[in-house]
Amino acid sequence: MTERASPDDAPRDWPESGDDAPAPRLSREQAQALRARQPSVSPWRVVAAQGIAGVLCCALAWVITQRPSAVWSALYGAAASVLPSALLVRGMTRGTRDPAAAAVGFMFWEMVKVGVAIAMLAIATRVVPQLSWPALLATMLVCLKVNWLALLWRGR
Repeated sequence: MTERASPDDAPRDWPESGDDAPAPRLSREQAQALRARQPSVSPWRVVAAQGIAGVLCCALAWVITQRPSAVWSALYGAAASVLPSALLVRGMTRGTRDPAAAAVGFMFWEMVKVGVAIAMLAIATRVVPQLSWPALLATMLVCLKVNWLALLWRGR
């Protein structure tokens, strides 16, 4: 008959450090110093940067193609990225102090963001005459990648 090992017999690779103890409260000065070391980026600033990137892509589409349809397609691609992101930010900045509600709210607004983006792509051929899918998708991709710049704005 084989003996089963109990969970208490399992080897532990980490030292017992009393992780159950609550974290010490920070003084006002300590909290301000921590915020100064780790600045946050406004989500509205990221949405604005997405819009600027979209306008730059529209200008680039004009320079490359000299076709108004490519510019309108690029503009619609920017809108299909920026408007859903703005909805997400609006929903998330209304604020709640309950962590569980914030997590559920984030999931809800992210689902709304994805749904709106998909809906905008689905109706793109009806909204933009002579739609240029490469211009639309390239602009949308550039606008979505602007989110990564927020990490660079924060610094190390």
